[in-house]
Amino acid sequence: MTAADSAPGTARVLTGYRPEDGFMAVELDPPPAEYVWHDEHAEQQEQRYGPGVGYRQWLAVDARGGGVWFGDIDWRAAGEDLGSQLPGLPRRALGDGTVPAPGVMVQLLGHLTHDERHGCSWRFFTAEELYALALRILPAVQRLVDSIHRIGPEGELEWSAEAATAWDDIEHATTHASAPSGELLWPGPRTTPTPAWRVEVGAFLAMNPDLCDPSWGLATDAELDAYADYRSDSGYGGVPGRMCRAADRQIEDGFTFYGHRAALYAYRAQACGDRTPTDARVWLETTEAGRSTWEAAKPLGATLADVPDCALAALAEGFQSAAHQEGLVLTGLNAHLRRLRAEERSAVDQQLVREAEEVERLENALKDFRAARNRTVTRILAWSDGRSDGEIARLASMPDDYVSDWRARLTDEQTTAPPAP
Repeated sequence: MTAADSAPGTARVLTGYRPEDGFMAVELDPPPAEYVWHDEHAEQQEQRYGPGVGYRQWLAVDARGGGVWFGDIDWRAAGEDLGSQLPGLPRRALGDGTVPAPGVMVQLLGHLTHDERHGCSWRFFTAEELYALALRILPAVQRLVDSIHRIGPEGELEWSAEAATAWDDIEHATTHASAPSGELLWPGPRTTPTPAWRVEVGAFLAMNPDLCDPSWGLATDAELDAYADYRSDSGYGGVPGRMCRAADRQIEDGFTFYGHRAALYAYRAQACGDRTPTDARVWLETTEAGRSTWEAAKPLGATLADVPDCALAALAEGFQSAAHQEGLVLTGLNAHLRRLRAEERSAVDQQLVREAEEVERLENALKDFRAARNRTVTRILAWSDGRSDGEIARLASMPDDYVSDWRARLTDEQTTAPPAP
């Protein structure tokens, strides 16, 4: 691909796939005619079609940059290897959500025709015919490139209602028929208006502002993506489905919604005004302004673990104010601070667990030592060697009265003990 080929946003047939290039990038290898047949009277299913009927030709469309090219698959390869031979995914495999990078989609071409006179027949296209077909779809490709949603700093692609309609026109333009004479017939080009049943989520938000969540205005990319990825067991998913579920409302059947992530990102951009949404954690931890703001806020509390909700909110307000001076709006700030506090409090919890375990260990050890000391005191008292209670108490590091009481109990036990048999 040359530099001219990579010009962004222009529908064009790539270099190497044009007559002026001698189709130098094209290597079509259709099966011989004797491998392409249909026998409807064959008893076994595997005998009804020749091995060459699995051959497919395709047009590839770069939805990001507008490049169009074409090729084929190896008709000898097993059917399950089809995906590995294609430069991108077929439209039907993508759904109506985000388009996987790098945004290349494939339109598989049909080759089978059927009429009463000739029965089933297969028509494979030459490089010249595929080039002519690529030219025919360029207006629809341009519409696709111009209308598909581009999200975030990386410009991730997401289907829009108009882009999906443009792809329908591509499918229409690449579906051929054959005249009785065998002449190849292509449908006329069309630019279909976006049907009413295809609804942009952004338009849905504009029509239902009371259902919008103000927290979207300060949400992180990950939070918006998670909200847009809502899936329900029944009914609508995505942003409209989640909004209506929270409000206990229902949406009429028959609509398809497009641009879930794009609508949330646009809502946040509008809420932020002329300031740039910036992840709070990234700003606080990786930028000089964020780190200095964090250091300046330390006197508010020794650790976040000891900061109550009201002080945490004041801290967030201070960070947000500092970011505004930098032309930024911090997203996910409250959640980030609560997460940090929760981590510090969890560390305090673990500290308490360790302290409790140590206290228990020491108390068990003390219990053992106390029992041993008591046995030793009892042993010395039994000697009756004339030492006073005070002397023994000093040896045992206990009050004199304890030893006196102990001696009295031992004396009582000895005088009340039954005589030996």
